[in-house]
Amino acid sequence: MKLIRTNIPDVVVLEPSVFEDERGWFFESYSERVFHALLAESGLPVPRAFVQDNRSCSKKGVLRGLHYQRAPHQQGKLVCVTQGAAFDVAVDIRESSPTFGKWVGVELTAANKKMLWIPEGFAHGFVALEEDTHFHYKTTDYYAKECEGAIRWDDPTLAIKWPEKVDFIINQKDRDAPFLKSVQEIAE
Repeated sequence: MKLIRTNIPDVVVLEPSVFEDERGWFFESYSERVFHALLAESGLPVPRAFVQDNRSCSKKGVLRGLHYQRAPHQQGKLVCVTQGAAFDVAVDIRESSPTFGKWVGVELTAANKKMLWIPEGFAHGFVALEEDTHFHYKTTDYYAKECEGAIRWDDPTLAIKWPEKVDFIINQKDRDAPFLKSVQEIAE
C-alpha cells in the first residue's frame, strides 16, 4: 500500500497494491498494522480504532454532505468506493488549524481502488459520478445524532470545485445546512 499526501497534510490517499492475473485481481483493502505504520512514517497521528462500518448506495448526481460530528463523538473516516465512482471532499473545520476552511477533493472509483483517510475535525461529503455508486467507510466513533453537524455543500467561502455537468440531487436537510461562518460549534 502507498500513502499519497494531499494539499492538507492530515488528509491522505491510500493506494493499495493490486495483484492481477488471468483469474482477476486481489488486494488487501485494510490492514491496521500497515495503515498505522504508513501514518507514523509520514509523521501523522495514529487514529483511534475503527468501531463502525457504513455503506451507502447513490444514484448519479446524489450529493451527500458536508457532514461532521462534534465532540465527544468526532469521527475519523476511511472511505472508498466499491462500485461506481464518486468525487469525495474533506473540509478542515478545526478552527486552530492552519488549513481551516480548506478542502481536498479526490475521485474515488471501484476501478482505482483508492481510499481517503479523513481525520477527526473534518467535514465530509461526496457526489456520485455514476449510477449505483456504492460508498463504504469505517469510522473511529459511533454515530450520535445529538453530535451531528453539517455545512452547506456550496458555501462560497469554501469554494469547492464540484464536478461540472452533473445534475445534483440534494436532500432538504443538506440544502438547509448553514454556511461555515454560521456554525457555532465547530468540531475541535
